[in-house]
Amino acid sequence: MSPQDGAPEFLSFHEDERAAQRLAGQSPGRAAIRPFMPDQHRTFFAGLPYIFAAALDERGWPIGTALSGDAGFIRSPDPTTLRIDALPSAGDPASPGLVEGAEIGMIGLDFTNRRHNRANGTLVAVDDGLTVQVGQSFGNCAQYIQTRTPSPRPPASSGVEELSRLDETAHALISGADTFFVASRSRAGVGSGGGLDMSHRGGRPGFVGVAGELLTIPDFRGNRFYNTLGNLLGDPRAGLLFIDFGSGDLLQLQGRVSIDWAPAGAPAGAERLWRMTVERAWRQRSAFPFTWTFGTYAPTTLATAIRAVDRMDVE
Repeated sequence: MSPQDGAPEFLSFHEDERAAQRLAGQSPGRAAIRPFMPDQHRTFFAGLPYIFAAALDERGWPIGTALSGDAGFIRSPDPTTLRIDALPSAGDPASPGLVEGAEIGMIGLDFTNRRHNRANGTLVAVDDGLTVQVGQSFGNCAQYIQTRTPSPRPPASSGVEELSRLDETAHALISGADTFFVASRSRAGVGSGGGLDMSHRGGRPGFVGVAGELLTIPDFRGNRFYNTLGNLLGDPRAGLLFIDFGSGDLLQLQGRVSIDWAPAGAPAGAERLWRMTVERAWRQRSAFPFTWTFGTYAPTTLATAIRAVDRMDVE
């Protein structure tokens, strides 16, 4: 039930999400997106030692970041409130956008069991942490998530390095990644279903093609919501977050996205391709304070194939 009498049980897809569904050949269905968090989502977030968030930078661009803390650093005092007792570093490009009244998108992902939930809303207080008024809450399927088990380690960040281009280290992280996160925003005027969003993408190592500043990303079959692609239809600016699970380095990217809805010769399992030209990039070394033990690839990940998407025709 909704926590407030008369409130809708589920929200509607916004206009651009419905447009993306049509372009993908899907019939818009019911959006299983609630205006409050069910109790199981509240309990789930409270058990995480980290959370991934989308903010807007000083230019209004989406930017992704990661927040972490001791067990219990996230809590939910009521179905429409999340309290996160953590802030990004002062040099994090997401930090200026985390202010009272700003939008925020969040995804919690338990890498040990592939469970993940998203919550989007508005910051109602920013002090030594973040208090979020949740306006959208929804679960996601467990596809393309590789299991990993974290062990805490002390953070040893040496600050934030802004990159003038993607260097060899950045290329190696991107080309070897099996996981990354996407921050996107809906365009102005799209309606009450819009806002900031943070989502997950996964595949076999090498599923993200990189050539210079151009990333080529296969879009595999998912939950059919098209939240991210709908946002990118209306506003092509995106923020990508890559994690080096060995070193704890974070790589934050921003760029503009174009979507190929019917690509020729896409990798097996890919229904679309989207490409992002990186315009800004930052690296935070040893900023994600965990040591990870790899578990298994998701069965859906193993059902996909990799080809050299970085060398595909991108005209």
